[in-house]
Amino acid sequence: MEELIFYTYPSCTSCRKAKKWLKANSIEFSERHIFRDPPTLDELMGILSHTTEGLDEILATRSQSYKDLSVDINDLHLSEILQLILDNPKLLRRPILFDGSKILVGYHPEGLRSMTNKKKALQLTS
Repeated sequence: MEELIFYTYPSCTSCRKAKKWLKANSIEFSERHIFRDPPTLDELMGILSHTTEGLDEILATRSQSYKDLSVDINDLHLSEILQLILDNPKLLRRPILFDGSKILVGYHPEGLRSMTNKKKALQLTS
C-alpha cells in the first residue's frame, strides 16, 4: 500500500478535524499544504482516476475562486480544467486524502475509518 498523502490547508476546519482524527488513530501520513505544495499534474490525474464522481468530487464549486472563474468549466476540455486547478489550487475541495488506490475528499470519520483500517493493520504487522 502506498503512502497516505493528506492535502490540507491549516485554516480549514475540516482539514484540522481530519488531521486530529488521523493522529488520534495513529495513522501515518504525509502532509501537503494544498496551496504551497499542490498536487502535480500526475498526482491530479491519479486522484481523478480514483473518484466516483470525477471533477465534481474534487472541485470546490461553492468557493469564491470557482465563482470568480471567467469561463464556464463545462465548456473546457479536461486538460484545460486541470491547468486551471494547477494555476489555482483553491479550486480544490479540502482536505483530500489519497493513498494511491482510494481517495477521500472532506472530513468523514466513517470514510477515514474505512480508508485507514487496512493501512493501520499493515503498519501493525510491519
